[in-house]
Amino acid sequence: MKYINIFKNKSFINFKSLFHLANFLLIIFYLYPGSIFGYLVYGNFNIQPQITNDIFSISSNHIYIFTIISLIGLFAYYRNYLFKIILFYLFFISIFLELLHLIIPQRGFEIKDLAGNIIGVILSYIIIKLFKKRKSK
Repeated sequence: MKYINIFKNKSFINFKSLFHLANFLLIIFYLYPGSIFGYLVYGNFNIQPQITNDIFSISSNHIYIFTIISLIGLFAYYRNYLFKIILFYLFFISIFLELLHLIIPQRGFEIKDLAGNIIGVILSYIIIKLFKKRKSK
């Protein structure tokens, strides 16, 4: 019996679609005046769940989310001419979204959150560079 490979020349996970969906959700969760996660976990928009303790007074939640979203985006475009544009976009969005907290009610701009965003993007870039280097050997 002959089997047909339904995944031939197709990625099992469509990283580009996942990246765009993750960005859409990030923007909604980041700009909503209150904590949607706080409401889902505690039933209170005013409480922000903390995954782990902050790292050297830098927001661990922000490091995690920006590392995950950046990894998805950079993997989606790592063989593409848009790679550098996506990398710039990730740095831009990590700064821009935090700056918007200056004007959003019930949200507050914090340097530790901004640092967490940027560190998440940098960590992802380092991981992708190591992946590329290892794959080229």
